[in-house]
Amino acid sequence: MKIDVLETRELELEQVIELYKANEWSAAEKPNKLFKALINSHSLITAWDKNNLIGLGNAISDGHLVVYYPHLLIHPNYQGKGIGKMIMNRMLEKYKDFHMQMLTADGKAIEFYNKVGFSKAGETKPMWIYKGNEH
Repeated sequence: MKIDVLETRELELEQVIELYKANEWSAAEKPNKLFKALINSHSLITAWDKNNLIGLGNAISDGHLVVYYPHLLIHPNYQGKGIGKMIMNRMLEKYKDFHMQMLTADGKAIEFYNKVGFSKAGETKPMWIYKGNEH
C-alpha cells in the first residue's frame, strides 16, 4: 500500500463527508459548511490511498504567530499505520517557527498528540460553545 500525503485543496465533497461519517464526526451533518471550512483553511493536508481520501488535517492561523489545528482524522480502516503522524509532522514543520501551536484533544487523541510533542498548557481549561454531539 502506497499512501500519499499532500498539501492540497482538490477535494470532492462526497469524499470528505464519507471520511467524517466513518469517524462519526458531527461536522458531517453540515456538509457544505464543513467543505467550505476545509478548503478555506490556512493549510489542508490530505492522505490518499490511490484515489481514496483516507485522512486529513487542517490548520487555522493568523499566518504569523498562532496556529490552531481543529481537525485531524484518519479513516478507521487506516488508523494505527502512522498516517496521522505523517500529517501532523507536515503541519509541525510548516508552523515550526510560530509562537503558539494549539489544539483541543480528548480520549485516545490525547496520547497521540503527546507523542508528537504537544502537552497540556499550564493550568488552562478548555472552553467552548459546541454544537456537535460526539463528546
